[in-house]
Amino acid sequence: METLEHSLEIRKMIGYLPENNPLYTDMYVREYLEMVKGIYQKGQKSKKASGKKSVGVGAGVEDMIALVGLEKEAHKKIGALSKGYRQRVGLAQALIHDPSVLILDEPTSGLDPNQIVEIRKFIGNLGRKKTILLSTHIMQEVEAICDRVIIINLGKIVANEKTEDLRKQESSLERMFQRVTQK
Repeated sequence: METLEHSLEIRKMIGYLPENNPLYTDMYVREYLEMVKGIYQKGQKSKKASGKKSVGVGAGVEDMIALVGLEKEAHKKIGALSKGYRQRVGLAQALIHDPSVLILDEPTSGLDPNQIVEIRKFIGNLGRKKTILLSTHIMQEVEAICDRVIIINLGKIVANEKTEDLRKQESSLERMFQRVTQK
């Protein structure tokens, strides 16, 4: 699909969780996810009205709450949640329209060790069904989650290999990162 000609359709195929998760903290979890889902459904209806093929809206709000582990927190305002649970709300909003590609920017930043393990496991399981692009400077994240590594330095790709192949070249991904970015 040509990206310039079909920009809107391509964007509908992508879910995004930014590092600084911009949530409406005065909204309740369920209310926020229903709003996000409604936005996608409105876009779908306007596509149908124009006669163009629409992209389906993914799971229901309750299914998404269960998927990301928010059942105990769904009745709370987002502002009352811990950072870990806010990340889960962000993951749910990024996934609610069932995108085929998910872009995650530092998804475990600022989380406690237990939350990091849970989010890594969630991302790993999700990666079996979707393409996930993980943006991070934390090489432990890369080693724990990724099966392929692309390192960009000054706007240029300086490494693009399977994680296991990179491990064979250096004692650690951190050392490899230092080597390819200090040229």
